[in-house]
Amino acid sequence: MADDKKALNREAAPKKRLSRRDFLVTGGAVVAVDALVAVTPAAAAAVPAAAPAAATYPASKGYLVYDSRKCAGCTTCMLSCSLVHYGVQNLSRARIQIMQDSFGKFPGDVIMAPCRQCKVPVCVQSCPVGAAYVDTENGNVRRIDSAKCIGCKTCLKMCPQQPHRTVWVMIDGKGKSSKCDLCLDTPYWDEKGGPGGKQACVESCPMKAIRFVAEMPDQKETEGYDVNLRNDHWYNLGLVDNSTIEPKRNPVWKVGGGE
Repeated sequence: MADDKKALNREAAPKKRLSRRDFLVTGGAVVAVDALVAVTPAAAAAVPAAAPAAATYPASKGYLVYDSRKCAGCTTCMLSCSLVHYGVQNLSRARIQIMQDSFGKFPGDVIMAPCRQCKVPVCVQSCPVGAAYVDTENGNVRRIDSAKCIGCKTCLKMCPQQPHRTVWVMIDGKGKSSKCDLCLDTPYWDEKGGPGGKQACVESCPMKAIRFVAEMPDQKETEGYDVNLRNDHWYNLGLVDNSTIEPKRNPVWKVGGGE
């Protein structure tokens, strides 16, 4: 009986062994099947399509930079903005925002927030009806056409800045989005605006804390926009510790040696 079991084991043993050649043949067959599956239409359909290339926008030819340390918080820029655009002095209609912290300390007690004319304008990207657009005929300024605006507030929600640079304005009982157009459309001001023209906030600021520039500022948060527009007189009066400390002035803004 024991001899019979040994004989059976000897007969079965060769069947369990797999030569190197057998392994390679079997492995090759598996690879071939995998390759066949990979080129089938079903497998090809399962592969996600390549993402479309991100849209690019021509750079604006105008930007507003400011010096929050120089701002007195008087809101003259806000009142002049609403006046030239809507014919009334109304802070809620201003397209530039000045916020004050009554309990804050200089220089963090005032925040200036004009539109940045972003390199990648999220408001333009997200507007479902094209009301927010790049005005290629007027210096590539990022604007909002109030006639096309449907009041969905998408541009306000999508603006990455805090506070949002797009502003909600109530006119004749209807809410519309608006934003800085660098004074391109100012029906209540007899001046040419936009790149190459004048901006009401720049012209009216008694502290000269806002300036128009043609060079795109650094897009990192507010570092490139909140610049040093002060001269040595501020240092001599003891109002600042050093007139050259942050935010540093970009060489392209050194016009007239400062203000």
